[in-house]
Amino acid sequence: MKRPLLLFSAVFCFLHLTSTAQVADKAALAKSIRSDSRLDTIQARAIKLLTGFSAGTSYDEVWIRDFNTFIKGSLKIQSKEKVRNMLLMFFKIQGEDGNIVDGVVDSAKANGGYQYRYSALLPGWAAHKNTVETDQESSLVQAVKKYIDLTGDVSILSEQINAKTILQRMEDSFSYLLKDRWSEKYGLVKGATTIDWGDVQPEKGWGVAINAHTRWAIDIYDNAMFVMAINDFLAMKPKAYQTQKDWAALASSIKVNVRKHLWMAAEQKYRPHIYLNGSPFSKTFEEDKILYSGGSVCAILAGFNTKKEIENINRQIVIAATKERHATIGFTVYPPYPATEFPNMLPYTYQNGGDWTWFGGRMINGLVNHGLVQEAYAELMPMVNRAIDHKGFYEWYNVQTGEAKGSGDFRGEAGVLYDAVESLRQWAAKN
Repeated sequence: MKRPLLLFSAVFCFLHLTSTAQVADKAALAKSIRSDSRLDTIQARAIKLLTGFSAGTSYDEVWIRDFNTFIKGSLKIQSKEKVRNMLLMFFKIQGEDGNIVDGVVDSAKANGGYQYRYSALLPGWAAHKNTVETDQESSLVQAVKKYIDLTGDVSILSEQINAKTILQRMEDSFSYLLKDRWSEKYGLVKGATTIDWGDVQPEKGWGVAINAHTRWAIDIYDNAMFVMAINDFLAMKPKAYQTQKDWAALASSIKVNVRKHLWMAAEQKYRPHIYLNGSPFSKTFEEDKILYSGGSVCAILAGFNTKKEIENINRQIVIAATKERHATIGFTVYPPYPATEFPNMLPYTYQNGGDWTWFGGRMINGLVNHGLVQEAYAELMPMVNRAIDHKGFYEWYNVQTGEAKGSGDFRGEAGVLYDAVESLRQWAAKN
């Protein structure tokens, strides 16, 4: 599979042309985007896959962090009633403290080794929560916003479940984060130590669950997701609705604290972790040198960075991707954690240096939003070509061998590629 490598090498050269050559003819670029049949192909294939709600063929569960990224495509082929009901399921099995589960599954298939949760409000279904993560609440709120944007169905906000409206339940989910996942010292949300946006910790035991070995940490991904969720909540709530807290002020303070504690100005990158009860890694390990691509993309989408900083972040991700033969901007982290530091996940596997279009594809919207359309188009196409060549939407790819890994029908990849193409085409239609 040589085409992705050749194309990405071309991308790298393209992004480092002289400033004069970088001044594109917008009309010509827009025409190229509109006429690129590969974009038609990838969207058509994505829509065909999005007839279901589970994460992919390897999963029985509907995961909210995945569903949030393919709900737009789902609404192109699914009825809004089906999509609405799927969203409501997560609220029906919401914890008393406001927490939101990761996934829901037919109770007959609840045999994945998780600690399952059941509710009389959701008969026939089971749910579970990967407790190392802090993105489930944020993902659900973001998904509701996308649903309303595409359907105009604001009635979902006043839907009552056990005497509480969806608006109240969304606020309850935020309150859970402030009570259970908050660092007063830093004014930021926390979670277990994982790789970037990942849900596996390095410590012994069931990797997705908090245990006695867990090291609590603060990272950019969780905080960017929370701020995006707050902004979405404020954008969709009725003007007359009285909120439980000044969420706008909280979002503003999180941005300030992210810039203060996580952003490394000299390096123009985000620090991987701030540790609250000690690092799980050796004292000689220089973790701050690792580039976290997924969390950085989410930070851009959350509005944490200037255009110049975005250009610098993007340049670093592109350069990192050129280090491996089959990498794209979906390359999770660079360099990967050594096996001696992260024994639960070997280098270049899964979230430790695997290539995930699921996150790389999200960068496209961030670039387009900041006028970096040439870069967006050039960086998207290696991911599009790879999906076409492999005749499927795979969970992740090995950057050293080019091998497609995980679920062969991963709806997260299909969803973000569909959205990325939409973002480019909306720009092209205006130019």
